[in-house]
Amino acid sequence: MHVTVLLQEAVDALAIKPDGVYVDGTFGRGGHSRLILSKLGSKGRLIAFDKDLAAIESGFLIKDERFCIRHGGFAQMQQMLQTLEIRHVDGVLLDLGVSSPQLEEASRGFSFGFDGPLDMRMDTSRGQTAAEWIASVTERQLEKVIKDYGEERFARQIARAIVVARTRQPIITTLQLAEIVSTVVRACQRKRENKQNPATRTFQAIRIFINQELEELSLALPQCVELLNPGGRLVVISFHSLEDRIVKRFMRAAANSDELPRRLPIREKEVQQLSQQKLKLIGRAQRSEEQEVAINIRSRSAIMRVAERISLNG
Repeated sequence: MHVTVLLQEAVDALAIKPDGVYVDGTFGRGGHSRLILSKLGSKGRLIAFDKDLAAIESGFLIKDERFCIRHGGFAQMQQMLQTLEIRHVDGVLLDLGVSSPQLEEASRGFSFGFDGPLDMRMDTSRGQTAAEWIASVTERQLEKVIKDYGEERFARQIARAIVVARTRQPIITTLQLAEIVSTVVRACQRKRENKQNPATRTFQAIRIFINQELEELSLALPQCVELLNPGGRLVVISFHSLEDRIVKRFMRAAANSDELPRRLPIREKEVQQLSQQKLKLIGRAQRSEEQEVAINIRSRSAIMRVAERISLNG
């Protein structure tokens, strides 16, 4: 069963208006969406998106006239909302984590804990699988992906081992890949590190690349700002440093009034206009409490950031 991370905290951060229009950019199994719906009045509306067809099927089970779900990534959010004749919304939630069903279903190929086809696609209806990519990628590009997206210090050695292994037989299952990577990492380590599986960073890197996760996030964030009504909230939950770095830098750049000298003899509205400020940051980055981590160990890396759309017209 999927346990939604920072469920109450994220929905509270949206500051729901009963008659507002909201977007859940990553429906997953609907934990956040169901709680948002419980806070909306009869005139409220919630639109959810997901690339995962299994998530879409789960969304169809919600029989509520205030709710609709669309198949697609949040990088196309603005375009898909326009087809629904929605130009502005009162809040957007992006939960960037991989869902438990995705990790625990061997056929999806996300996890080295189960033997299954090396797929890794969020949207299984399109695109190249991880196995297909590994079969043709150059050693240099493979090293770059593992290093940049996985922050793996043994990327060069892992890439070399994968390229050599695929000359012997195609790498088509998760356990095949995990064994190759684990053998290399254990040989390179001066001492055994038990904190995580040696294949963790490589699997993360390939998954991020196959699904273009960081690129889609970078495309989606500006759309979120343009969609938000004044006072509308953007809430983003990240699960690793690369995602959080993009979110943090984007929010800070959009809330850039600090770049102006302090104690200027002008009003706050004029500061916003001079700095082209579009967002203001709400609170500090928030992490899961100890109780949540004890129940759901995957929540330990979650970090939530919140920003609010400001009105330049004051």
